[in-house]
Amino acid sequence: MTTTLTRRTLGVSLAALGAAMAPAVRAAPKPADGKALYKDPAQPVDARVKDLLSRMTLEEKAAQLIGIWLTKAAIQTPTGDFSPETATKNFPNGLGQISRPTDRRGLKPTTEVNAAAGAEDGSVGRNAPQTAKYVNAAQKWAMESTRLGIPMLMHDEALHGYVARDATSFPQSIALASTFDPELVEQVFSVAAKEMRARGSNIALAPVVDVARDPRWGRIEETYGEDPHVCAEMGLAAIRGFQGKTLPLAPDKVFVTLKHMTGHGQPENGTNVGPAQIAERTLRENFFPPFERAVKELPVRSVMPSYNEIDGVPSHANRWLLTDILRGEWGFQGATMSDYFAIKEIITRHKLTDQLADTAVMAINAGVDVELPDGEAYVLLPQLVRSGRIPEAAVDAAVARVLKIKFEGGLFENPYADEKAADAKTATPQAVALAREAARKAVVLLKNDKGLLPLDGRKIKRLALLGTHAKDTPIGGYSDEPRHVVSVLEGLTAEAKAQGFALDYAEAVRITEKRVWAADEVKLVDPAVNARLIAEAVEVAKKADVVVMVLGDNEQTSREAWADNHLGDRDSLDLVGQQNDLARAIFALGKPTVVLLLNGRPLSVNLLAEKADALVEGWYLGQETGNAAADVLFGRANPGGKLPVSIARDVGQLPIYYNRKPTARRGYLFDRATSPLYPFGFGLSYTRFEIAAPRLSKARIGQGESTTVSVEVTNTGKVAGDEVVQLYVHDEAASVTRPVLELKHFKRVTLAPGEKKTVSFEVKPSDLWMWNLAMKRVVEPGDFSILVGPNSVDLKSAKLTVA
Repeated sequence: MTTTLTRRTLGVSLAALGAAMAPAVRAAPKPADGKALYKDPAQPVDARVKDLLSRMTLEEKAAQLIGIWLTKAAIQTPTGDFSPETATKNFPNGLGQISRPTDRRGLKPTTEVNAAAGAEDGSVGRNAPQTAKYVNAAQKWAMESTRLGIPMLMHDEALHGYVARDATSFPQSIALASTFDPELVEQVFSVAAKEMRARGSNIALAPVVDVARDPRWGRIEETYGEDPHVCAEMGLAAIRGFQGKTLPLAPDKVFVTLKHMTGHGQPENGTNVGPAQIAERTLRENFFPPFERAVKELPVRSVMPSYNEIDGVPSHANRWLLTDILRGEWGFQGATMSDYFAIKEIITRHKLTDQLADTAVMAINAGVDVELPDGEAYVLLPQLVRSGRIPEAAVDAAVARVLKIKFEGGLFENPYADEKAADAKTATPQAVALAREAARKAVVLLKNDKGLLPLDGRKIKRLALLGTHAKDTPIGGYSDEPRHVVSVLEGLTAEAKAQGFALDYAEAVRITEKRVWAADEVKLVDPAVNARLIAEAVEVAKKADVVVMVLGDNEQTSREAWADNHLGDRDSLDLVGQQNDLARAIFALGKPTVVLLLNGRPLSVNLLAEKADALVEGWYLGQETGNAAADVLFGRANPGGKLPVSIARDVGQLPIYYNRKPTARRGYLFDRATSPLYPFGFGLSYTRFEIAAPRLSKARIGQGESTTVSVEVTNTGKVAGDEVVQLYVHDEAASVTRPVLELKHFKRVTLAPGEKKTVSFEVKPSDLWMWNLAMKRVVEPGDFSILVGPNSVDLKSAKLTVA
C-alpha cells in the first residue's frame, strides 16, 4: 500500500532518529581498550580500519554514515554551545560528521528536516576562536565519551576561500579560472586550507569541477567554465592547495570533495537540478575528464554526486555512474558523500518512490556512502539490514571508506584545533596580498581600441564613478563576511588622493532592493527610482573628464536555485533592470568611458561592447575588488586574464561553447550572427604579443607516442605583460564526429617589452584519444591539426600525422 507523502512523514524527528540509532539486543561487541590495534598509529591504515570495523555494532556503523546540520539542537545547548550530555542522549552510538560547524544552525530547535540546502538569511556564523572551541568540544565528546572513540569529520564550504566569518575571500571560481594560472590557484586554496584547519574543519565541500555549458544556469559562477581541460587543471590545482599531493594529511591541509558528478552544468532549460540530457560519449568526452583526472592523479577521498538525473536515473541512485565508472573504471578509493538532501529528493523531486526507506536502498546500492547534511534515510540502515533489504557488507564497505579518511587525516591522533592561534591564522597580511594578486590576474580586458586604459591620473582633473556596486561590493555566492571588503569606490578614492584628481561618486542605478544571497525573495528596484538616479548620475558625469561605470550582477540576480522558492537561474543574459538605460545616457555625453563588470556569469553586453571606450570583465573579485580595480585601471597591473567561457550575443544562440561539432552553427535568418560576442580564451592586454606558428619535434608519430610542440611568443609592445599561450587539437577525420577544437594545453607567461620566450608542450596520446563507435578510448591513425594562439579564434597551425 502506498502512503501519502507529507512533510511530517518525510521529516525525521529526533526521537525517531534516536530510536533508529539505538543499539538492539545482540551479542556483546568487542571492547575498545588502550591496546586495540586501531589505536596504534604505527599500524597500516587498512589494518586499523579492519580492526575497528570488526568491533563496531551495526548502529555504530550507521552512525558513521550521517551528518548533522538542521538538527544541531540535538548536540547543542540552547545558546549554541556543544553539549556532550545532549549529544550522548541523542547519539549514543557516535556521529560521523558535523555539517558546517562554523554556522549557528540549531539555535532554533527543529524536529523536522525540511529546509533547503542553502544558507540561512540573517544568520551570523562563529568566528575563528568560537568555531575552534565548538569543534574541540565536539571532538572531545567523540573521542572520550563514545564507546570506540571515533573522531568526526567537520565539513565546510570553501568555493573561493573558506566560507566562514572573517576568513579570506578570494575571487569567485569563474574569476580564478580566468587567471589561467594553476600555480596561483594552488596558493589560493592552500590559504583556504590553513584557515579551515586552524578552526578544526578537516574536509572542504570543494572544488566544483562541473563543466558549465549553459550561462542561464545560476551556478555557472561556481565553476571553472566550459572547457574540460581548464576545469581539470584548475580542479587539480585546487586539490593540491587544499590537500597536498600525498597522504596522510598534513596538519595544515584538509580533504577535498569533488563536486558535482555529473552533467550538472548543462541542465534542461538552464535551470538548476534540471535533467542532463547528455549522451554517454558526451559525458565521457566533456563532463567526466575533470573528475577522472582528479581521481587518478591525486589521492581524492571524497566525491559528491549531482542533484540531476542522467537518462532517467538521478545521480544519487545511479550505480553505473558511482560504482561502475567512478570505482570500477577509475579506481576511486574514497567515500561518496551525498549532496544536501539529495537522497530525500529521490522522493520529493525525482518521484521514484514515496518511501524514505526506498531511497536509502537506492542510494547505498548505487554507491552513496554518506548522507548529508543530516541523517534521514540512512538512520534506517540498521533495520533495512535486519530486514534483508540491504546486505551488511554494503554498509561495511561504506563505513570502511569513511574510517580510512579519518585515519589518513590523522584525526584519531589529533582532531583538535588551537583555539588561541585560530584568529591569528585567519586573513593574514600574506593571505590578503594573495587575494589582491588573484583579483588582478583574474581581470579580463575585453575592449580598449582607443587606448583609454590604463588611465593616467596626472592627466585627469575629475573622474566620475557610477554604479551602486562601485560602493556596495558583490563577492559572489558561497561567501561569508570577510574582515574587510575593499570597494571600487574605496580603491579609486585612494587613487585620487595619491594622484591628485577629484573623484565624484553617484549611485546611478540600483539592481535589487537587497543583495543577500540567502534571501528567498528577489525584488528589483522601481524603475522610477532608477530614472531619478540616472538623471543625477548624468549631471555628475557632465563635470568629469573620464567616467568609470560599474555594472553587472549581484548575489541575487544569478545564483544557486536551491529551492522552488529560492530561484537563481534566468532566461535572459542581458543586464538586469535599468543598467543599459544608464549606459545609453552616459554614452550620449561623449565622455571617455570605462565599464567595469562585476558579475558571476557571462552577460550579453552588446551595447557596452559597441559604445564603451574600454570594457573590463572583472567577475566577482573577492575582498580586494577595489584595490585590484585601481591597480588595473591605472596600469600598476596589466590585465592578462582570459575568458573561460564564451560570451553569447543573445540567449537565442545557446549553446555557444567553443568546442562544438562541425554541423553546429549553420546560420540564422536575417543575418544574425552565430559567433559569440567574445570567444572562449579571449582577453586583451596593454601591450601586444606575437605568437608564432607551432613547431613539432616529430610531425609523424605512432599511436602510443608523443611529440613536443614549441611555440615562440614575443612581447612586441612597450610595457611588461602576461600572455596565455593556448594549444588546441582538431582531429581531421575520425570514426565518430569530433569537435572543431579542443583545448589541450595552456601556459601563462610574463614577458618584458621586447622579450621572447619559447613555450613547449608535450602532446601525448591522452591529448589525441577519443571514444570510438564501440565506446573504447583509442587514438585513431590519421591527421591532426595542432593549433596555437592567444584565444580560440586567432590560431596558427601545424599538421601532426599519427600512423
